[in-house]
Amino acid sequence: MKRILISEFMDESAVASLAARFDVDYGPALAGDPAALVATLPTADAWIVRNRTQVRGALLDAARRVRVVGRLGVGLDNIDVAACEARGIRVIPATGANAESVAEYVVATALVLLRGAYFATADVAAGKWPREALAGGREAGGKRMGIVGFGSIGRATARKAAALGMRVAGHDPLLPDDDPAWREAASEPRALDALLAESDVVSLHLPLDEDTRGLLGAARLARMKPGAVLVNTARGGIVDEAALASMLREGRLAGAALDVFGAEPLPAGSVLAGAPNLILTPHIAGLTVESNERVSAFVAERVAHALDEA
Repeated sequence: MKRILISEFMDESAVASLAARFDVDYGPALAGDPAALVATLPTADAWIVRNRTQVRGALLDAARRVRVVGRLGVGLDNIDVAACEARGIRVIPATGANAESVAEYVVATALVLLRGAYFATADVAAGKWPREALAGGREAGGKRMGIVGFGSIGRATARKAAALGMRVAGHDPLLPDDDPAWREAASEPRALDALLAESDVVSLHLPLDEDTRGLLGAARLARMKPGAVLVNTARGGIVDEAALASMLREGRLAGAALDVFGAEPLPAGSVLAGAPNLILTPHIAGLTVESNERVSAFVAERVAHALDEA
């Protein structure tokens, strides 16, 4: 019987569906124990991971029998895809399965940041009444949503933003200006610098690679429209965290929401600590009850199919 190693958490029903057909080793804590992974990988035919498990180096060397790697998500920066291809290992991401979850996170945090009132909880609870100070909150309707990266998640975000009456534009160097995806998502293509300069909300939906690492450094962040807000649910290495924190403290940007960071978990005492109008969440935008079920079922079905073909 073929063996599947699962080194991070997965929806229980998807695990059960695989266990009905294969020998399944379900160890959600294994991602944090490389030595244990090295010990158990040699007998695995398939390996299912999220974003913490590093499918590279010594771990990949230990995966001598693995023919398929299932990724419970879409980013592949924790997987040495080239090395997998060289070894004949098929990599299966859950493309599109968590798009709705991420898109809802983006729109929700954008609304919170534009309105600005939701940071007043402690003051109101303490008996203060900062109503006049918070009267400058802004509505989403009529504002420009700029989406950098127009894949399945970017397009889902565009549709939700347009439904709120936002004007949507996007930037994606891999998508031609005449591609029907722009029209279908009620969006229009823009050059990156122009998009940053005219958008009230900028949302990032890019993979982390040589071209995107540091894409929004200090110079590019300075090109953003004064008073704009930034939402990053893509990868932390795309944004210069120190430059972003500085712009928030100076009031150059009205707010930001970061779900991803250059180092995860975010270290205590980070440059982001104490920055105003900043929402920090632990790489959770794509994870809801519903999306976990979809992502897990998607990966389980395709890994099983791949093993049947192997």
